[in-house]
Amino acid sequence: MTREAATQDELDALEQLIDKWLEAQKQELPILREVVRDADIPRRWYVRLEGEARDVSTVWFTLGQRTLKYETYFLPAPENNREKLFELLLRRNYDLVGAQFGIGPEEAIFLTGELPFHAVDEHELDRILGSIWEFVERHWSAALRIGFTERLKNNPQGGSH
Repeated sequence: MTREAATQDELDALEQLIDKWLEAQKQELPILREVVRDADIPRRWYVRLEGEARDVSTVWFTLGQRTLKYETYFLPAPENNREKLFELLLRRNYDLVGAQFGIGPEEAIFLTGELPFHAVDEHELDRILGSIWEFVERHWSAALRIGFTERLKNNPQGGSH
């Protein structure tokens, strides 16, 4: 690796920066429903955002020694048209900046990304949160229709996941 791991002081400063930024977002960002710190995983935050296409998305931020990782649960494992859905998401990855679709635990689909710790600042945090929200809003309905065709056919309301 070309960069050294963050020192304890650097991690402490970044943790305070993230806490302060999230606290300010609670006042300024109407779609931010909740911010929770993980009691078991150090330096992990859960940020719940209200959506339009999807009711709620939760972005997890995890600050490690080298990177700030961020992810959101996008969709459960598809019940139908797996290949078609995976092709769609891979094609969408080509245009996404700062995050990508991937298959995670239990074959669920996630949006993930990471940023080197030295690049974390308020501007980047804002870009990350806004991008993840926008990517979910832009792609969720189409992905849901492809991956859950039969369920939606039997339940026209579909419901938000």
